[in-house]
Amino acid sequence: MLYWDYAAAAPPYEEVVQTMEQVMRQHFANPSSLHRAGAEADKLIKRAREVCAAALGVQPQEIVFTSGATESNNMAIKGAALQYQGRGRHMITTELEHPSVYESCLQLQQLGWEITFIAPDSSGVVEPSQVAAAVRPDTVLVSVMHVNNEIGTVQPLQEIGRQVKAVNRRTLFHVDGVQGYGKLETRLKEWQADLYSLSAHKIRGPRGTGILYVREGVTLFPLLTGGSQEMGNRAGTENVPNIVATAKAVRMSGERRQEFTRRITPLKKQLEDYISGIPELVLNSSGDGAPHIVHFSYPGMKGEVMARKLEELGMAVATRSACSSRLAEPSRVLLSIGRDRAAALGGIRISLGDSHTKQEVQQLEQALLAAVQSLKIAEGGVK
Repeated sequence: MLYWDYAAAAPPYEEVVQTMEQVMRQHFANPSSLHRAGAEADKLIKRAREVCAAALGVQPQEIVFTSGATESNNMAIKGAALQYQGRGRHMITTELEHPSVYESCLQLQQLGWEITFIAPDSSGVVEPSQVAAAVRPDTVLVSVMHVNNEIGTVQPLQEIGRQVKAVNRRTLFHVDGVQGYGKLETRLKEWQADLYSLSAHKIRGPRGTGILYVREGVTLFPLLTGGSQEMGNRAGTENVPNIVATAKAVRMSGERRQEFTRRITPLKKQLEDYISGIPELVLNSSGDGAPHIVHFSYPGMKGEVMARKLEELGMAVATRSACSSRLAEPSRVLLSIGRDRAAALGGIRISLGDSHTKQEVQQLEQALLAAVQSLKIAEGGVK
């Protein structure tokens, strides 16, 4: 079975696995304890914080470790809402966001907040002037993802940040960077980002750990209370093995980004060119998008049917974001870029990793053609 779902979960680096095992065996003490074993565990967290900060070009005290990007996104949005509701009760996001952002905004909407959802163009790009035009004196936060997790569209974050801050300097700018880090340049200062979310298992780190960058001077209302861990932002005993392993994955992914892009970009183009030549398939991703995500639809054919057929042929692919893959509803992202319901129900996401080769892409191409031909001639089809 060839694995083509790196955007959902990437296999951890071997060095990450070794680090986790070593720390789990040797540094099991609670880092909040006052004895020597606790102090040693605490030093490991501090060092991990420094490594992650250096990779992102920020200060160590601006790094908060969480249980994953879902918590980071919830903390950024709801924590800002609760902390700064005296400034107003309005937020801006896009129709493309990951469910952990989108649903957080819907929750706030139920509590009386006004949420403006910005629509993208047909390629999935959000126009910065539209975002800026929606900013008001009472706009607490703007949240825009770096790379869309389904179709791989890259948003113009620097221009969005510039225009938002030009309208209202106090409006916070949050970036969901989960699919961007390690694939594209991360420039938090140039984007004027106040908050930035990462997930370790997307960059070959351990599952169950994330990062939230909180710019110095920004205060978030803590969603988890009890202890004073993570500078008071998040109570709970720190997961030392995961945190240390996450720092290693952040460092390694950052150092290997340029090589990753150099190797994977031509493979993506090869695959997209091939898909474009199959009449039954409609390409949803573009060459301007992130280097690792290819997305297409088989209009009229449910995505899970195509995915199962490809699995029978030895290819593991996704139908959409892993968080939404079991839903029978059409893709919200595809509908937002103007695809009809038939195409939005038939989406397939292929996400490339640094271990993939040209020969493996050719095997995938053969499987795609075989799957389409098989589904076409299947008695009655499954529509």
